[in-house]
Amino acid sequence: MMTEALPSTPSQTVGPYLHIGLDWGRDGSLVVPEGTPGAFWIRGAVLDGAGQPMPDALIETWQADPAGRFDHPHEMRGRAHGWKGFGRSDTRLGEFAIYTVLPGTVPARDGRPQAPHIDVSVFARGLLHRLVTRIYFPGNSRINAADPVIGSVPPPRRSTLVAQSAPDGYRFDIRVQGADETVFFDV
Repeated sequence: MMTEALPSTPSQTVGPYLHIGLDWGRDGSLVVPEGTPGAFWIRGAVLDGAGQPMPDALIETWQADPAGRFDHPHEMRGRAHGWKGFGRSDTRLGEFAIYTVLPGTVPARDGRPQAPHIDVSVFARGLLHRLVTRIYFPGNSRINAADPVIGSVPPPRRSTLVAQSAPDGYRFDIRVQGADETVFFDV
């Protein structure tokens, strides 16, 4: 008996009802528990092409622990048992907010050190696929300059990957298109 292959399901945008799924675990914005020494907030807006905040976007973050390690069985430098490293925040209140600590340096595939950074996925209306970017930190200009990923970005665009200092941590606005569009990576 011969079976007919079905076509793949076409991509669709996230749609206008993304907010329905945002109510899981409201503490998802806490990468580390409140009161963790050295912890800070990263806050920012997700802006559309007209520079207007998108109130229905979702941000997911992934990062190494302060020693640059992950809680993964293949972690070559010593597994960071119990390290969550994941955060999620929506923009219903006008901005996202992630409570975390500064990640450590992790090696690139070629062994060179990558500057402390946080990987970011953006999900929002009108997007067929998530957008992927990184947050780098000010004050790390020497190691940021040597980072192989940020080094692959044209110098005038690198500033879109660096957070700005804020009273309770850092500010990182994400512009999905238009003037000063955030650099996104094809992963």
